[in-house]
Formats: sequence, structure tokens, C-alpha cells
Amino acid sequence: MAPVPTISTDAVDVPVALLGYGTVGAAVHRLLVENAEDIERATGHRLRVVKALVRDPQRARKWLPDPTILTTDFAEIRDDPSIAIVAEVMGGIEPTGTYMRELFAAGKPVVTANKQLLAQRGGDMFGAAKAAGVQLRFEASVCAAIPVIKVLRESLIVTNVRRVLGIVNGTTNFMLTNMEGGADYAGALAEAQRLGYAEADPTEDVGGGDAAAKMAILASVAFGCRITLADVDFQGITEVTQAHVAAARELQMVVRLVGSATLVGSSYDVRVRPSLVDRQHPLAAVDGAFNAVMLQGDAIREIMLEGPGAGGIETASAVVADMVAIMGTHGTGFLQNDSTWRTLQKLPAGELPSPFYVHIEVDDRPGVLARIAERFAAHEVSVSRLIQTPIDSGAAMHVVLHEAPEGRVLRSLADIAELPETRSRPMALPVVSDRGVSGLGWS
Repeated sequence: MAPVPTISTDAVDVPVALLGYGTVGAAVHRLLVENAEDIERATGHRLRVVKALVRDPQRARKWLPDPTILTTDFAEIRDDPSIAIVAEVMGGIEPTGTYMRELFAAGKPVVTANKQLLAQRGGDMFGAAKAAGVQLRFEASVCAAIPVIKVLRESLIVTNVRRVLGIVNGTTNFMLTNMEGGADYAGALAEAQRLGYAEADPTEDVGGGDAAAKMAILASVAFGCRITLADVDFQGITEVTQAHVAAARELQMVVRLVGSATLVGSSYDVRVRPSLVDRQHPLAAVDGAFNAVMLQGDAIREIMLEGPGAGGIETASAVVADMVAIMGTHGTGFLQNDSTWRTLQKLPAGELPSPFYVHIEVDDRPGVLARIAERFAAHEVSVSRLIQTPIDSGAAMHVVLHEAPEGRVLRSLADIAELPETRSRPMALPVVSDRGVSGLGWS
């Protein structure tokens, strides 16, 4: 084990380094400079950026008070014994993962905003940090400025959290909010890109991969079990249309991309789905690029954390908070141990029950509704409410189902898809409501 750099209680200046100097990296540096006095009052130290790893030092940057900190040589950071903390804000799986392991071996604690690396290789990263006796902090990897990781790992350690429910992707929440205002999917995406909420290639956001990685991290911390991106069943918003938004409005709901992690006995289920959220549910009020996470457990019943979920300065604030936290702890931090301490089984696909909304497009022929009802009944799925709207010599059926295991619902829809009157593959979205469909007055 390499010697861990120590932060002297007498020292004021603490040299730190950044891996990456893009939007987030520059914002971290700016916050450290502009808030140096506040940090010193709180900790007795000032965090001073002395090196930042970049690909191209000549690239124009909006905020760079000292160009001499830029380097293309990772070894200048790894091998400098004076550098006490490193913030990883470059993203990607490799070479980032290798860099972090080498920093741990050199005895340097790391703060990261890298959700995909933790969701895919978290076990390796935490294992390497623990073996080296240094900290790996990752608040910025989930929900930017919302301190949900700290709350889960420190404040709720004896709460026995059994469910995490959240809107954890600001880009898709902004788009869905715009679609409620009348925009179509393409228009909502273009506006998100114009404002900087969506990347030129938005696949990770709109496809659900970003939210899935965040839910894997949240579930791992909440349930004390290593859950990876491969364990998360996810679907994005690319198939959500104005028809779904209009149906939700008629049903007194809104469409949101909702992540859920549920503990069922000794099994877990983690998923991300476009969902219809009851307007009386707290998540329905989360608009624009905001995120919100609801935690449900034995000792707390339910709490909700909400705030901005996207943006360089928001993510940077979480990075800086973790860097400051390292100043006040020793060893591996977080009560000296990784938060995953047990092995749970993944709940078999299709067993988690939920109310569902189903969208079915059919030819308008006599008896088609009866045949659809028969297919649901054959799989013991009960219909709570149905709204029918005309479309091109046919009909769009908006069906709300009572709670049922997802597997039964999907088997019902597979049968319905085989009917000659069915025009396209039916789509099922979970319904999120504390009241259930009975409380909504539909049954």
C-alpha cells in the first residue's frame, strides 16, 4: 500500500488536481477560487488547483486564470507527492478507470462525477480504493447538486430503505415538460440541445442509459448490494408521443421518465421507464431540468430531495463538497467501509407488480374491444378505465389496468398484438400513484 498523502493541520494551501478541464472541470476550479475564504473558514485550508489533465492545452477555454496548470501527462499528477486530492471530471470508462486505479495505488483520494464508470465497474473501483486505504467519493455522479448519496450513506444508515423512486435525468424531464406544453418529440429535443441540456448525440439521455446508471448507483448504496448497469432494465422516451401526453392529461396524470429501485424480501428490482404519474404524486410537480429522489424506508416513511439535475456549476458544487469532505475524514471515509456489504438476487423479470397504462391502436371494427378484454382476462389482468379516441379510420385505446405483475401484462399485450385489428405493437407504461387506481376514482 502506497503512503497516503496527509493534509497537515498547520497547512493552509492544499494542492489538488483535476482529470479533465471541460465545463465541469472549469466550474470546479472557479468555485475553489471564488469560495476559497469560505472553504478556509470551514476547514482551515484552501484547495488550490495545481494541475489539470487535458487532451489539448491550446484549446480555447472560457475560464482559465492560469494556463500553466494544464498538462497532457498524467504522470505529473500521479507522481507528484504534494497533490493531496484528485477530482475526476473527464468521463468515459477508459483510460479513466486505469488512471483512477493508479491514483489509488499512489495513495491519492479521488472524487468522481463518472456515473457510467461506477455503474459498470464500481466493484473494481471501490476495491482498489479500499486496498490502498484512500477515499473514493461520488456525490456528483448522481443528480448533480442534490446530496442524495450523502443522505443515504450517512444520514439514513439505520433506516432500512426499501424503495428509491426518482426523476434522475434532467434532459428527458425538460423534454417531457415541453411536450406537455405542446411540443412534439423532435421539437422538445431541439430545444433541449439549444439550451445545452442535451448533447449533440443525446442517446444516453433519451435512451435511458444515463438514468439507469444513476439508479444502479442509488440502489447499490440504498440496499447495500453491488448493482451494476447490466442489472437495470431500462427504456427511454424515444417512443413517447403527443398521444401519450394527451392521454395522461385526460387521465389527470403527466408523463415522466421514472427510475425505481425496489427491495422485495431478499431480491431487488431496478428499472427506468416512461411512466404516467398521478398529478397528486410529488414527482408530478418536478418540471424542467430538475431532478427529484424519493426515499422510502422503515424509520422515515418517505422523504424527497429535489433540485437542479443538470449543469456544469451544479455538478461542480457536488465535486467541491466531496473534496471538502475528504479534508475532514481519514482513511477510506464513509465510516471506513464501502457501502455494499451483502449479496441479493435480482427479482425475476416480470414479477414486480404495478398498475399500468396501455396504448393500443386498432381498426375500428365491431367486437374488437371485447376481444381485447378477453386477452387481458385470460392472463388475469383487470381493466380499470378505458378512453377511446378516433385515428385514421381506427381508434386509439388508452387503457388503465389495475395492479398486476408486469409479466402478465406483457403476455396480454403479446396476444393483443396478434389480433388482426391491432395496427402496431401495444405500449405499456407503469402508473405511479400513491393512491392506486382505486384512489383515483376509476374503479
